[in-house]
Amino acid sequence: MIEKKQIYWFLGITLALSWPLFLAPLALNGLDAQEKVLVTQGLWALAMWAPGLAAIVVTLFVAKKPFSSLRLNALGPKRYYLWAWFLPLGLTVLSGAFTVWFGIGKLDLNMTNFRASLPASISANVALLGLLFFTILVAPFINMLFALGEELGWRGFLLPQLLPLGQWKAVMWSGLIWGLWHAPAIVQGLNYPGHPILGILMMIVFCSLLGVIFAWLYLNTRSPWVAALAHGAVNAVAGLPVLFLKPGFNIAWGGTLAAPTAWIGMALFIAWLAWTKRFPVSVEGMLEKTESAVG
Repeated sequence: MIEKKQIYWFLGITLALSWPLFLAPLALNGLDAQEKVLVTQGLWALAMWAPGLAAIVVTLFVAKKPFSSLRLNALGPKRYYLWAWFLPLGLTVLSGAFTVWFGIGKLDLNMTNFRASLPASISANVALLGLLFFTILVAPFINMLFALGEELGWRGFLLPQLLPLGQWKAVMWSGLIWGLWHAPAIVQGLNYPGHPILGILMMIVFCSLLGVIFAWLYLNTRSPWVAALAHGAVNAVAGLPVLFLKPGFNIAWGGTLAAPTAWIGMALFIAWLAWTKRFPVSVEGMLEKTESAVG
């Protein structure tokens, strides 16, 4: 049985806390461009914790359940953390490949933009290696601290609340809500610049696809940490293909993990999960992982 009261409270608190932060940059007309970008990033990073705070408040004061029910003390099978860490990188590489294949962008192995941004005294190859090392191996764990706020809400609270509908319906509804939640940022140019309305629909598709993958990770561990790591990895590597593409392509349609060129790889992976019966996750398996998840 779906607890509609808890869901309504969760969504209301989430929107009340996050959307003012998403919209605040519209009032920052007195800042120069660089300052506005930095302040916007800070405000939007804070907004990422709104779903998590809402989940905590509703769990404790509406559902009157213990804090442990959010399962922050759970990890689950460790192999899923490798999927969470490196699958976003693979999907991002596929997005770059499809961007070139479909002619949306052209390959630039000289990394023109990247080289132009470096001082002459710095080797581009050394800088690239350093950037890739940080982006792939370090940044996902830094980003995870912010992504946990979202994942504690979307996967740790909302998804389980919707599971009585069935796993596929629960994932689709949570993906729709997750995508719409980004609307104030999308209309300001996040991910799909120049497409304020179409961009919202594109974000819903992206979040619905990515939501299936995050749900698969969560349901196999019953831990918000694995989804937070996957989310942190997505935010870290999503723009890597841009380094290897010639300037001037339309970033709304290719070159990032949020673009339609990445949807193909995500859809293929989801099809593989369904074909191999890895998703939906078996109820028996979920119960076993719940019992052995702490540690």
